[in-house]
Amino acid sequence: MSRPQVVKQRINHLIRVPEVRVIGAEGEQLGVLKTPDAVRQAKDSGYDLVEVAPTADPPVCRIMDFGKFKYEQSKKQHRTKQHQKSTQVKEIKLRPRTDKHDLETKVRQIRGFLEEGNKTKVTVMFRGREMANKEFGFTAIQKVIEGLNEFGIIESSPRLEGRNLFMIVSPK
Repeated sequence: MSRPQVVKQRINHLIRVPEVRVIGAEGEQLGVLKTPDAVRQAKDSGYDLVEVAPTADPPVCRIMDFGKFKYEQSKKQHRTKQHQKSTQVKEIKLRPRTDKHDLETKVRQIRGFLEEGNKTKVTVMFRGREMANKEFGFTAIQKVIEGLNEFGIIESSPRLEGRNLFMIVSPK
């Protein structure tokens, strides 16, 4: 999992340009000042000088409490991450000669996945001579489809790839 890219903002003495446009703590324009004067003014008022628009000419800096600003940014980022919903693709594997009771158990398991909001990949695996009787696999997958009619939508219909027959079911 990749980490979110953190934008490094220059503050106080890390700002190396000779002049900056300064915005005060209350949002008022203080004009273009020499950088050391702007830093001194921010320190006198108990705040930090933070570069907010480094590409502007001259760069724009704001007088603010940098610790509070970073805290509010992290809270906002946490809130947006909290409202994201991630779906997973779960997989259920069957065999062409899976018994009726075992098939019902697998269907119940798929229903649970769908109710949680996850997509499910249903795979019927063929081994050896079972490839000669593919209709058993299609029959098994048809029973699964009948058991899931009111719970999910068949996103991709059953198709055969190599020795596997699979389909994808998504929640309604």
